[in-house]
Amino acid sequence: MLSIAILSCISAAAFAEPSPREQCLLGELRTATPDTPIETLREHCAGEADTAIPAPEQEAVPTDPDASLIGARINREEAAQANRSTLIPHRRNYFMPVTYMDEPNQQPFEDADGGTSNQNLDNVEIKFQLSLKVPLVQSAFTDNDAFYFGFTALSFWQAYNSALSEPFRETNYEPEFFYVMPLPWKLFDSDATLLSFGFSHQSNGQAAPLSRSWNRIYANLIWEEGNFVFSLKPWWRIPESAKTDPLSASGDDNPDIGEYMGNFEFVSAYRHDDHEFSVLIRNNLRSDNRGALQVEWTFPMYKRLRGYVEYFNGYGESLIDYNAHTQRIGVGFLLSDLL
Repeated sequence: MLSIAILSCISAAAFAEPSPREQCLLGELRTATPDTPIETLREHCAGEADTAIPAPEQEAVPTDPDASLIGARINREEAAQANRSTLIPHRRNYFMPVTYMDEPNQQPFEDADGGTSNQNLDNVEIKFQLSLKVPLVQSAFTDNDAFYFGFTALSFWQAYNSALSEPFRETNYEPEFFYVMPLPWKLFDSDATLLSFGFSHQSNGQAAPLSRSWNRIYANLIWEEGNFVFSLKPWWRIPESAKTDPLSASGDDNPDIGEYMGNFEFVSAYRHDDHEFSVLIRNNLRSDNRGALQVEWTFPMYKRLRGYVEYFNGYGESLIDYNAHTQRIGVGFLLSDLL
C-alpha cells in the first residue's frame, strides 16, 4: 500500500497536527531567551496563519514554492515528538466502513475444516489500518538520521455477515525496526532524497493451517520532485526451513509467497491543492507476471478528517490472500495522510 512504501521512510503528522502558526511558535520557543516577551514571538509568527492556511476548515498546505513536501512532513513530526500527548503515524491510518471485493477467498478456511462447512463470506466488509511509530535513537551518525520502531495492524472485518457472527476474517500485524537518513545528494535533481534500511516481520497471528508469515530485510529510496514523491522499496525475504508437517508450528507457512508478492514495491504520490493521489505497483518480474496495483485518493472532508477512496487489484492485499487474486474498492476516511 502507498503508506506501506512511503511512510516507512518519510515523517508523518501527529494525530493532533499543529497548525503552521503553532509550529512556528514551537520553533521560536526552542531558541528564545527566558526574557523574550511572548508578544514578540506572536508577532514573529503572525504571518504564518495568513500565508499557510487557505481556509479555516482546510489542512495547512505549504505556500512556499521552494518548500519540500518531505521536509515539511519532518518538521511537523519534530513538533509532534515534543508533545507527550500525541502519537506519530507510521503509514496511513484509515477506516473504510464499506468495501466491496469481487470474489472473497474462501479456500483457506474450507481447507482448514476439511471442506465440511461453507464459510459464505460476504463481498462487503470493513477494512481499516492502524499504524504508529516511535523514534528510538536520533542523530546517531548524522544530524538528521534516526532509528525507529514501527507497528502496523491491517484488519478485514466481516461486520455485516450475521450468518457467521460478524467475525474478523483476517488481521495482519507488522512490527519493524528501521533506520532513516537524508542523502547529501539529490537523485534525478530532486528536491529531497531519503534512504531507509529496515527489518520487518509480518504475520496474521493464526495457528496452522491458517498461519501466514514472513520476515524481510528491505531498503527504501525516496525522492521528491515538485508535488511528486516517489518510493522504490526492494526487499529480500529471510528464508525459513520447509515444513515437515502442514500442521506443525515450525517451518515455512507460505514458501511461494515471493512468486505472488515479488521483491519490490514502487510508489508514486502526488499532491494537488489539498488532494492527494497515489499509485502502488508490485510485480514479481517473472514470466507469470503476478503482482498488484493499488490506487488511492484522499481529499478534504471535515476539520482534520479526510475522505479516502482505495482501489486494489492483484495479489497480496492480505497474507491469507497472498496467492489469491483480489479486486476491491472501498470508501471511508483517514486520520493521517502521506504528504
